[in-house]
Amino acid sequence: QVQLVESGGGLVQAGGSLRLSCAASGGTVSYSSMGWFRQAPGKEREIVAAISWNGGSTDYSDSAKGRFTISRDNAKNTVYLQMSSLQPEDTAVYYCAAKRPWSTFQAMRVAATYDYWGQGTQVTVSS
Repeated sequence: QVQLVESGGGLVQAGGSLRLSCAASGGTVSYSSMGWFRQAPGKEREIVAAISWNGGSTDYSDSAKGRFTISRDNAKNTVYLQMSSLQPEDTAVYYCAAKRPWSTFQAMRVAATYDYWGQGTQVTVSS
């Protein structure tokens, strides 16, 4: 059973940067498409970014495009989310998620299509 653990969240001022990490254990995610989601209080969970198993395909929400970068290191079984130019509206709990190995890079924005989830890491951006 794959377990995902996020880290790197915290408090940052507007305009600042953070890098989130998602480390997998209990199995490899090297062949899994993965995504970062976020959920702000009172709002639905939404996609931030997704990446195919080999990093060849990525997808970003409109709000993340140009500011965030998703990447992965399969040798470390880890996925990253580099966030820059952070704004107060980016404040949320950020979740890492993985699909089963060899799943196609489709419906990546739909949370229900993911099989494994981390516990989340809080990102707070002050104005």
